[in-house]
Amino acid sequence: MHLSLALGLSALLFGLGVYGVLARRNAVAVLMAVELMLNAANLDLVAFDAWFKDQLHSGQVFALFVIVVAAAEVGVGLAIVLSVFRLRDTIAVDRLRMLADRDPVRVGDTEPVP
Repeated sequence: MHLSLALGLSALLFGLGVYGVLARRNAVAVLMAVELMLNAANLDLVAFDAWFKDQLHSGQVFALFVIVVAAAEVGVGLAIVLSVFRLRDTIAVDRLRMLADRDPVRVGDTEPVP
């Protein structure tokens, strides 16, 4: 198998993941898109490990670490999504703008409340 084939597939997966992060409104779909991007990076690591015939298999070891970090990220992300759903009754990312406001603003005012 040629390295360019694996790198092309990885670029396609990463591009689909970026599109999913930018275009989706559902928080669970955004988490799945992030996982797709991490798996594209894993494919690159393993492909370069096989291409260079590394004796220590460091690409596979790094891919294993990325999988562990991705599993922890999914656990924390889903816990946040569940708690937001319990509080707001929605997991639409574009409807959760109140979480990003640092200074409270009264309705009709343009300046933050002191």
